[in-house]
Amino acid sequence: MEVKRKLTLSDAVLIVSGSMIGSGIFIVSAEMTRTISGPGWLLLLWVISGVITVFAALSYGELAGMFPHAGGQYVYLKEAFNPLVGFVYGWTLFLVVQSGTIAAVAVAFAKFAGVLYEPFGEKNILLDLGWYQLSAAQVVGVISILLLTLINIRGIHYGKLVARIFSSTKLIALLGLILLGLICSRNAEVWRNNWSDMWSTIAWSKDGSGQWSWKELSSMGIVTALGAALVGSLFSSDAWNNVTFISGDIENPKRNIPLSLLFGTLIVTILYVLTNMAYLSVLPVAGDPDGTTVTAQGIQFAANDRVGTAAATMIFGSTATIIMAVLIMISTFSCNNGIVLSSVRVYQAMARDGLFFRNMKEDNKNGVPGFALWIQFIWAALLTLSGKYGPLLDYVMFGVMLFYILTIAGLFVLRRTQPDAERPYKAFGYPVIPIAYILFAALFCINLLCTKPENSIPGLIIILAGIPVYFIWRRVNSTIVTGRQE
Repeated sequence: MEVKRKLTLSDAVLIVSGSMIGSGIFIVSAEMTRTISGPGWLLLLWVISGVITVFAALSYGELAGMFPHAGGQYVYLKEAFNPLVGFVYGWTLFLVVQSGTIAAVAVAFAKFAGVLYEPFGEKNILLDLGWYQLSAAQVVGVISILLLTLINIRGIHYGKLVARIFSSTKLIALLGLILLGLICSRNAEVWRNNWSDMWSTIAWSKDGSGQWSWKELSSMGIVTALGAALVGSLFSSDAWNNVTFISGDIENPKRNIPLSLLFGTLIVTILYVLTNMAYLSVLPVAGDPDGTTVTAQGIQFAANDRVGTAAATMIFGSTATIIMAVLIMISTFSCNNGIVLSSVRVYQAMARDGLFFRNMKEDNKNGVPGFALWIQFIWAALLTLSGKYGPLLDYVMFGVMLFYILTIAGLFVLRRTQPDAERPYKAFGYPVIPIAYILFAALFCINLLCTKPENSIPGLIIILAGIPVYFIWRRVNSTIVTGRQE
């Protein structure tokens, strides 16, 4: 029976952009400017993140056209290499990448829910065991994931409706913030002072006692700092490939998936760069860790790293906190909807290959993989309750970049092994752009291993642990099949 396509090109673009824009754009610029302080570096980092994301999207377009099936990157890796590589990707996706991102975004959603209603916040500790604390924010985060699971379990129509409403709202709101910051509330003195030292190489760090200190970076230190700072902007630019997971639900996927990848990543890249320009129009980059006003704290030391809120305060005044809390809750809710909606199609594709829980194979009466949605919810909820947002971000980015490298390398493999396969769209700039992406991503991963081994190495261990799990799963599955036949 032919699959009934329910998502249009505009829906796919909204899923790409909606999945990408979460809370990161409103927060991570603070950490980035503490890592290396010049505003020129800040914009350069966002441009670099955008360019390499678009490069990756252009390369994925060819793969999406070749394999317009549900499962996306899992299918690409399986076809380019072998089922083992596909499984290790799916294993990492479930344990760390998608579930970890869902948890991280849910925690961000909950933090800003606490701004609107204090009992929902992080400071409201519901359980204290000494070694573990459970806050109201963690519970709110879990509830948000549960709500999205319940919405999407009713059918793709409901997930599509959430994407249309919330993604459109946040795109319009973000554009409004940009226009107000760049035009209506622009502070000429702040702008001029920021650019007077645009390539400053001062880095801030905090010692064990919580005291801040700064230092001037060396030449090698600049390179290392740029790599470390890219984690935030790349994380904020991730999840663009989620649309490939649900190719089976999109009209004319051979055309619409590549186009949605290109349009979605371009739109978000432009918005991100303009948003940071708006920040620089109303806030000084340099700040004082002991500053008591928004201006004194600057971008570097914005309260709780909430740069978006600090910028909005300069635009809207005392109502900014509420306005930004609502905007970020809309943004994170929409972001997680795109991830929840799409991820389960990967697990379903794996299950149909005998590499995941058998009950994940089938759709429920609403035409979506209901069992897979519940399993995803349980694991993402456990990660949310762990409360480890920072490490999750680093786990996610290391694993994500490794598999992006492998997937784009798969382009070269498939050009050789399947030269006659139908390619409705061919990767733009092949082979230069794919090679450039692979080299850059490899350098990023090496830098992350060197600068944050405490997070990157566990992420690598999780990936490698998928290899024995693959053979165990195959053995168990073959035993079950053999037993049934007998």
